[in-house]
Amino acid sequence: MQLHPDFIYRVDWVGDERQPVLVIDNFLSEPLVAVEFCAAHAQFKRADAFYPGLRSPVPEVYLRTIYNNLKQIIYTTFSINDSMVRRVFSDYSMVITPPDQLSLMQCLPHYDSLIASELAAVHYLCGREHGGTSFYRHRDTGFEYVDHNRSATYTEKLTDGINSAPYRQAYMNGSNHLFEQIASYEAVFNRMIIYRCTSLHSGNIAPDFLFDADPRKGRLTINTFIGT
Repeated sequence: MQLHPDFIYRVDWVGDERQPVLVIDNFLSEPLVAVEFCAAHAQFKRADAFYPGLRSPVPEVYLRTIYNNLKQIIYTTFSINDSMVRRVFSDYSMVITPPDQLSLMQCLPHYDSLIASELAAVHYLCGREHGGTSFYRHRDTGFEYVDHNRSATYTEKLTDGINSAPYRQAYMNGSNHLFEQIASYEAVFNRMIIYRCTSLHSGNIAPDFLFDADPRKGRLTINTFIGT
């Protein structure tokens, strides 16, 4: 896999707490190859209790492409280095769970890890109509990220907020009484965003979203986790 000739990137500093989001446009030179490989070979299975859909491992060549081409950009943006990285994996991912089948936790913005040096990436292999990703501020605490030091306070205040009024069973898409949307990134085909796993975030799944499990038609992304 090669970089697109029009590869470009920028770093946004999101919210009051200035959390970095690395935005890469025109990542792969032939992104449709990744889509077609997925359609022909992926063996999707139900994901864990948090992701509302299906996942299938991505070939190792994809990780090598990230390492060979993005390592220095990632390391500089997030102040990490080779000695800190312990595990990296990527999955094809597809949202297919209707709103009436969501758990409460799937309706909320979430964090992926309590460790600030751990990173998540979303590579969109679909178009804007499938919804991108947004970042959030928890209104009661003002937290825009949750790490080990904040976890107990956040859990307590979030529980209080949920118990104080019914929480709508729906995908997060915009602001509500508990969370304020502070930044949003569209699902531009062949765009990748990378952010700290501690950042509160959610996919933008609109009320009229079509839950299509066909990789050529649905919300296909490659989700990568960089663990430290």
